[in-house]
Amino acid sequence: MKLSEIKQHLSTLKTIAFQLPDGSLVPNHFHVTEVGKITKNFIDCGGTIRDEEVVNFQLWDADDYDHRLHPEKLIHIIELSEKVLHISPDLRIEVEYQGSTIGKYGLDFDGTNFLLTTKQTDCLAKSSCGIPSEKPRVRLSDLQKQTEACCTPNSGCC
Repeated sequence: MKLSEIKQHLSTLKTIAFQLPDGSLVPNHFHVTEVGKITKNFIDCGGTIRDEEVVNFQLWDADDYDHRLHPEKLIHIIELSEKVLHISPDLRIEVEYQGSTIGKYGLDFDGTNFLLTTKQTDCLAKSSCGIPSEKPRVRLSDLQKQTEACCTPNSGCC
């Protein structure tokens, strides 16, 4: 989800809820302790230099049960960060949330809750590493035919 999209969704909500991939909700007394721009400069395993920018939201829940972050307050925080940190509204959002360790999630919206989505690592230089872009599809029935043909009398396999 892009920063511009979360602002649109927030403008239609009375409360904010974040749902973890397992279906549980982040406690409703959470805080957004950071909104920032993260710039990652790196070189992939194929030798290509890459740059990546994301907006980072850090969610935190503490023993402060009397306060809830309201949508208009989060919009204000986002707008301030856009102005001060020169954040583009087109940047994608990454969310950090403390589980057994700090987890990094993507963000989606189901019409009611913001969904923390799982992220995966990937090789960005598959062609340089010799990794096929897609695994070859093999039908088990074809393997069975090859095995049968190989192991018949006079097949020459033995």
